[in-house]
Amino acid sequence: MNSDKILKYILFTASLLILLISGGMVFSLVRGAMPSFHEFGWKFIISSEWDPTQGREQYGALLFIVGTLLTSVLALFIAVPLAFSTSLFVAEYFKNTRIASVVSTMVDLLAGIPSIIFGLWGFYILRPFIVSIGLSDQGYGIFTSGLILAFMIIPYATSLSNTSISMVSNELKEAAYSLGATRLEVIWNVILPNARSGITASYILAFGRALGETLAVTMLIGNSNRMPTGLFSTGNTMSSVIANQFGEASGLQLSSLIEIGLLLFVMTTIINAVGKFIIKKLNR
Repeated sequence: MNSDKILKYILFTASLLILLISGGMVFSLVRGAMPSFHEFGWKFIISSEWDPTQGREQYGALLFIVGTLLTSVLALFIAVPLAFSTSLFVAEYFKNTRIASVVSTMVDLLAGIPSIIFGLWGFYILRPFIVSIGLSDQGYGIFTSGLILAFMIIPYATSLSNTSISMVSNELKEAAYSLGATRLEVIWNVILPNARSGITASYILAFGRALGETLAVTMLIGNSNRMPTGLFSTGNTMSSVIANQFGEASGLQLSSLIEIGLLLFVMTTIINAVGKFIIKKLNR
């Protein structure tokens, strides 16, 4: 057997293993969520009641879906302009300079910081600051969580955007400059059209990271099972409620938490699918 066939079998085995692991994850989640689904049906998604009291248990995921979307969308709203500006700074305006190298290195370092460190920073620095300026009595809530999530996803979005912008052909940019185009015109008419698929992908991946974040959000959101009434109200996300209650849950409550995990898995899959569709459209 030659080396090409061996490599082919190795790659096939690795791909099959990934499919089996993914299928096993979905199967275990579906199996664990079945008691909750049989009890509450599709009302589980639109119900905002979460009552673990024995004898009158009622569970619904709407509170946590809303909390997850609010924090993640807010994080993306804050992160996109900062990440885009930083990527242009590093990959275009100050390309191959010492300051660009320093900023790029710091971005890579931030991307490797564990989420618990961001959570501690948010708890001991960001939360008291928000209290001191009068935005919130205790500093917990949707806004605090969204802000710390933005800091967490900016390095991912920036790093991937840097790569996409750097890959734009120098010949195209030089041709535009030779025709009298300004730096802004080159960015708008040459760089963005050619790098838009990669930039879009970076924001989609960053949004997916924000959706599933657990520790930092759990430390800052307030962990109250109620519908958020504003950006400065407390709440819960899908991942934080699982982290808080999974260890002591049993029976129907445990099944409901697993169903929330399944919903989060489905949401992330849909977002990735939409992202791939958008990228294919942009590449045409």
